[in-house]
Amino acid sequence: MNQYDLKGRVAVVTGGAQGIGYAVTQRLLAGGAKVAIWDIDDAVLNQAKQTLGAGENVQTVKVDIADLAAVQSAVETTNAALGAADILVNSAGIAGANATVVDYPEAEWHRVMNINLNGTFNVNKALLPGMIARNYGRIVNVASIAGKEGNPNASAYSASKAGVIALTKSLGKETAGKNIAVNAVTPAAARTRIFEQMSQQHIDYMLSKIPRNRFVEVDEIASMIAWLVSEENSFTTGAVFDLSGGRATY
Repeated sequence: MNQYDLKGRVAVVTGGAQGIGYAVTQRLLAGGAKVAIWDIDDAVLNQAKQTLGAGENVQTVKVDIADLAAVQSAVETTNAALGAADILVNSAGIAGANATVVDYPEAEWHRVMNINLNGTFNVNKALLPGMIARNYGRIVNVASIAGKEGNPNASAYSASKAGVIALTKSLGKETAGKNIAVNAVTPAAARTRIFEQMSQQHIDYMLSKIPRNRFVEVDEIASMIAWLVSEENSFTTGAVFDLSGGRATY
């Protein structure tokens, strides 16, 4: 496992108690960072705290990222416990229902947008001012190949992740004059608990579109993110990095 020197850095990882976020948390801790895991689920937060075994280097915060006031409160809690965040990896998200646009429930559409897109906006908005003030920051927003290609029967998810990509590009341009890098990754599907929200038909569809003929591993995603949040990434910003197994060729 390649490692980057993250000693003295403080990271916030949303959705960091499971799946992609958990793999990222492990990688950042291995590099010497202190990590605040933000998640809405107490049970997975407690389990992650125990399994990571990183003691005072890990803080768990229960927070609903769709609620800006709750996010701002989480920032204060993390600042008091670990210090101001230099790194943000926004991994929290949901798949939402599988249905055609015609049949898609309006309430479900808004739920997916509130967590995946509005939540990303809230977390970036709350943590960026501190990074700007200190003239240092590394942000990675986890989007999806669905945000580029638009998966059928997953319009809310696809649209929300397309929004995350555009938001990331805007933020990258807005902060390019400072020592801040804001990038996105667009992985193909990884076999995590998010599959529990999907139909088997949709899972099979996603796999059929990947030339590698397998799903991406969470450690493969974490490896790319680890470089993006390191000091070595001093130039690239506002970019989108594919981990699509050959699905995206543009």
